[in-house]
Amino acid sequence: MFNNVTLIGYLGSDAESRTTRNNTAMTVLSLATKRTWKNRETGERESQTTWHRCVTFGRTAEYAATLTKGAHLQILGEIQTREYTGKDGVKKSVTEIRVQRIARLDRAPKTESTEGAAA
Repeated sequence: MFNNVTLIGYLGSDAESRTTRNNTAMTVLSLATKRTWKNRETGERESQTTWHRCVTFGRTAEYAATLTKGAHLQILGEIQTREYTGKDGVKKSVTEIRVQRIARLDRAPKTESTEGAAA
């Protein structure tokens, strides 16, 4: 059996960090991915954004805590569904990505050109 997912998208908000009951670093990321297609009837481009709750622990969580809204990321992990009872007593289900690796895809900021500068 194999449960592996690769997502490439942008953070919709700054990382949310906290510590678990057993003092492990935990960070939650909200990653947006976008799917685009051409509508056969109208010929126009359409798109759909999907939001993914990405959860990471330990050293990866410490790194993830430094990420801010708008960061372009590649996330590798596995899909996990869990159930919990909400404050209202109703059983709920959430699907999230259990992050194993994060890679930044942001382009390096352009530096000012030194061309034409006096020596």
